Order: sequence, then C-alpha cells, then structure tokens
Amino acid sequence: MLDLIIRFSPLVLVLVGAAAVMLADAFSDKGQSNDLSTVTFWAFVGASGGAIGLWVQGDTMALHPLVAPFLAADPMALLLDAVIAGAGAITALLAGAYLREHQMERGEYYVVMLLAAFGAMVLVHSTHLLSVFVGLETMSLGVYSLAAFRRTSPRSVEGAMKYFLLGSFAAALLLFGMALLYGATGEMELAAIATALVEGSAHNTLALLGTALITAGLAFKVGAVPFHMWSPDVYEGAATSVTAFMAVVVKVAAFTVWVRIAVVALSAANLADPFSGWPPLVMGLAVASMLVGNLSALVQTNVKRMLAYSSIAHAGYIMVGFVAYAHSAAGGDEGAGDQALSAMLLYLASYAASSLLVFGSLIWAGSKGKEVVSYEDLKGLGRRHPWIGVAMMVGALSLMGFPPTAGFIGKYYLFQSAVNVGDGLIPLVIFAVLASAVGAFYYLKLIVVMYMEDQEQEAAQAVPMRSVHLWAAIGLAAYFVFRIGIAPGNYMEIAIGAARAL
Repeated sequence: MLDLIIRFSPLVLVLVGAAAVMLADAFSDKGQSNDLSTVTFWAFVGASGGAIGLWVQGDTMALHPLVAPFLAADPMALLLDAVIAGAGAITALLAGAYLREHQMERGEYYVVMLLAAFGAMVLVHSTHLLSVFVGLETMSLGVYSLAAFRRTSPRSVEGAMKYFLLGSFAAALLLFGMALLYGATGEMELAAIATALVEGSAHNTLALLGTALITAGLAFKVGAVPFHMWSPDVYEGAATSVTAFMAVVVKVAAFTVWVRIAVVALSAANLADPFSGWPPLVMGLAVASMLVGNLSALVQTNVKRMLAYSSIAHAGYIMVGFVAYAHSAAGGDEGAGDQALSAMLLYLASYAASSLLVFGSLIWAGSKGKEVVSYEDLKGLGRRHPWIGVAMMVGALSLMGFPPTAGFIGKYYLFQSAVNVGDGLIPLVIFAVLASAVGAFYYLKLIVVMYMEDQEQEAAQAVPMRSVHLWAAIGLAAYFVFRIGIAPGNYMEIAIGAARAL
C-alpha cells in the first residue's frame, strides 16, 4: 500500500491539499482568500515536485494488480502531472489576488479547483475506459462549478449552463463510443483493446463507429471545431482566474488522454490508417479549428472571447502533431512518431505557460470590481503601466509563436515533425503556417492597442491591483515562457522520453 501511495503521490498530495483547504476554511476567519490560495499553491507545488521526483527516480516496478488495469505511472503521466500541478499552482496564486479584489473570496473555490485538477491527473494516468470516464467527469464537474462561481453575473451563469448542457451531451457521446468499442472488442483496458483489434477478433464497423464517437467527445473537451460552441461564452462569462485554469488544465488533460487512447488502443492498422481510419477525421478537425478559430478571433472586441477562439486555433495546431504521428506509425517510422508525440507534449507545456501569462496580465490590469476585458479597456495600458504591458506583450508574442519564446519552440518542433513525415503532410503544414500568420494579426492588435492608442474616457481606467501572489504568478509564467524558448533542449529530451515510454 505504501508503495502504491508513493507511486501516485502527485494525486495523493492534491487530495490531501483539498482536505487541508477545507479544514483551513472551516477554522479561519472569513475573507482570508490569500491564506487559502497559499495552502492550495503549496499543495500543487508538492504534487509537481512529487511527479518530478518520481521521474528522476525512474522506478519501473509493476503496479498492484488491482490498480494496474486502470492507471499507469509511466513517464508521460508524470510529465503531465507536473504540467497540470504547475499550472494549478500559478492559477491558485492568480485566484488569491483576483477573488479578494472582486469580493468573491470563498474557500470552496480552491477545494473545487483541487478536485478538478485531481480528475485531470486521473485522466492522464488512465489506461482503462472506466477510469477515463471517471477522471473526465470529475474534472468536468469541477470546471462546470468554477465557471458559474461568479453567480451574480448573468453572463457567468449563462456560460456555465451552456457548458454543462453541451458537456453532458459530449459525455454521452463519449460513453456511447466506449460502449461500442467494448461491444466490438469485449475489452475495456486500452492495451487489451489494441490486442483484440490487431488479432482481428474485433467487429471493425462497431470499432470505427465507437472511435468516431470517442473522438467527438474528446474534441468537445479540447474545444475543436465543430464542438467549440461553448468556448467563447464560457471564457467571457467565467471569472478570469477560472478561465486561466480551464484554458490550460482541461486542454492538457483532454489531449493527453486522447493521445493515450489513440496510441495504445486504436493503433491497429484498420483504425490508424492515414486514409481510412481516425487520422482523416482528426485532420479535418485540425483544419476546421485553425480556420474558424483564427478568422473568428480577428473580429472580436472582447479580449477573453478572442483568447477563446485563439485556444480553438491552438487545438488545431496540436492536432497537426496527432496526424503526423499517425502517418509515421503507418510508415513504420517509430523515430518520427516519437518526435511527433514529444512535439505535442512540448507544445502543451508551452501553450500552458503562455496562456497563464496573458490571463495573469489581464487580472493584473483590473481591480476593485473593474475587469479589463475589452480592447477599449487596454488602450494606452502599456504606457500607463509598463510592467503590465510588457507581461501581456510577452504572453501574446509567445501565443503568436515569436522567438525566443516557448510558443515559437512549440510550433517549430510541431510543424517540423509533420514535415519530417514526408510530402503527404506538406499541404497541412503550409495551411498551419498561413493560419498562424492570420493569428499574428489579432495578437499584434493587442500590442498596438496597448502602446499606440489612447483611452477616450480617462475615468474608466482601472487601477492595477498590487498583490504579491499575482506578481509571483506572473513571474513564474514568464520564467517558463523564456526558459522553454531559450533553452528547450532539456524539456524536449523529457518529452521524447515520455513519448517513447508510451
């Protein structure tokens, strides 16, 4: 039992942190939001440190027979544990500043956030359809609650309701797809499903239909077109600290389990064929997401809605690596397949750091009930408050893919992995590069508005909040944006190790 606790210590520490926050909230004075955010921060730091320690230790002992079919403790899961817990730590600091400033400090916020992160971490460890569904719903229910946390705001309640209803429908699709896959193979463990498909004992039509429904359910979670309808309303309506958590943790966890299901369970030739299996479906989702996401972001006047459509476009970029993996696997090139998977993992980490920096800057720019969410609010911000302007500019440039930021490195490795596959994916890479060029317009617009335009109504200017928690969160996000961008070698080696282990 002790060995099992150690092997899954990142998850255990998050649960212990949730219990600690509940106790601290029960026995502390009301309104001590920053104290609870500190407890939450250290719980996430402990979980991230535990994941890193297990990675360094490199323990490959077999898991207990009762756990082994459901959860894995492999390098990929540990890497994503560190990313999710690190993102949780930064968003806990952001929340500590945001909730107090907007008179929304309540202890249940941090408990729900920790439990949602626990669900996300279960998801990245899952090797069984049952644990996938349990982890996904644990994460989703927590995020639904957080999206409605600003309960006095009609936009927040409306966005959360849309998210819940559409998310429930997507969960039903996912569950139905799992049922069909189980009916086709008679198995629910991912490795056993793969064996049934390879040996030819599965019903191919049911397996293909189940794969399509599972793809649709997971595409909703990552915000891919045409399952993206919830994203702009939820991003706009939710508290900005919630939007930051949701944009990073949900996308990282959903993409990770998607990769695990595709690589471990659906790698049989009849399903992973680049021309007749799931890769053409993913390619279609990628193209649609890049096109709709970038074009829609161009016409937004609300920065959070713009970032929502931007996240849709980034989901499309990540799926380019997915398609590259499928083509590499079909050609028998394991090296290229590992490169594609590792590029996806690195891109997820880069996107997480960049998004947290931008959302943290938006929180920093507003105060006392005044949120800075429109381009009008941002006019002249870079000249009035230079440090906020610099932080937001760096985050926007990283999302755009400008060197020497993490976003540039992520896109470079991702597109390179697709180019290395061969001429078959060159058109997709060209389309992705052109889509990125379109995306540069709305990111540069953010910078132009901050430095080259003046706000018409001086009285409407918000006074930036001053919080040690907020400054620490901005500093951590900026560090990783530059650290990955300037010296990506170690991070890429870790990602390659995770891909090979999978």
